[in-house]
Amino acid sequence: MIGKSTTKLVNSLALKKYRTKENCFLIEGDKMVKEALDSDLKIKLLIVTDQFLNRFPIAQTDAERIIETDAKELKKASLLQHPQNGLAVCEIPEKSKFPDSLPEGLSIFLDGIQDPGNMGTIVRICDWYGIQHVFCSPDSVDLYNPKVIQASMGSFHRIQLHECDFEALAGLAEKAEAPVFGAFMNGDNIYQTQLPQQAVLVMGNEGKGIRPAVEKQITNKLSIPNFSENEIKAESLNVSVATAILCSEFKRAYSK
Repeated sequence: MIGKSTTKLVNSLALKKYRTKENCFLIEGDKMVKEALDSDLKIKLLIVTDQFLNRFPIAQTDAERIIETDAKELKKASLLQHPQNGLAVCEIPEKSKFPDSLPEGLSIFLDGIQDPGNMGTIVRICDWYGIQHVFCSPDSVDLYNPKVIQASMGSFHRIQLHECDFEALAGLAEKAEAPVFGAFMNGDNIYQTQLPQQAVLVMGNEGKGIRPAVEKQITNKLSIPNFSENEIKAESLNVSVATAILCSEFKRAYSK
């Protein structure tokens, strides 16, 4: 039996105020729990079934507390509709140190991203393209939101996320004499733009785009052209899809 108090604790981590209070976040899914076990994350609580243990043997030292249970009991604690065989409550790591200079290559700034699925997917995209530093405005969705963690598929602990006002990142870009690109509907065609080796790319809020105060500091506006020949065309791309396309083009330019 998991116990009501433990179930209540795990369920409470759906809300940021309780993640802050407990200084913990939740990881679910066999693959991601296994990655957590193999990482430097401090696991406070591990709840697993026999199926998980048969696939991934664990030691008593892997977590402060380990509960072996069945699928029915695990589902009571899980936030997922269809949970797998393991979940882990982990201590929130210390915040990444804000860099003294602009990182090499491409840095991403997320301006007010609100959808957890988008945030997690963008983190996963940055991990795929080897983008180590992701910056986001303070009003962006919390990295440790369970839906962000789920969408990132484990990438959240392989990138450095910095919460900051855009001015701080813009200052680093100015010192490095690196351009600041922003994604807009009316920007320059990404496929016809010469892209530099070091830059900042700003991606805006799902509904409002890049806020005016940030837009003023952008030196180059980019857009992804619509190739549709239909009379009625899609109005825009999902922000995570657009991020993937833009990151791909930057990385392609670097490899030439």
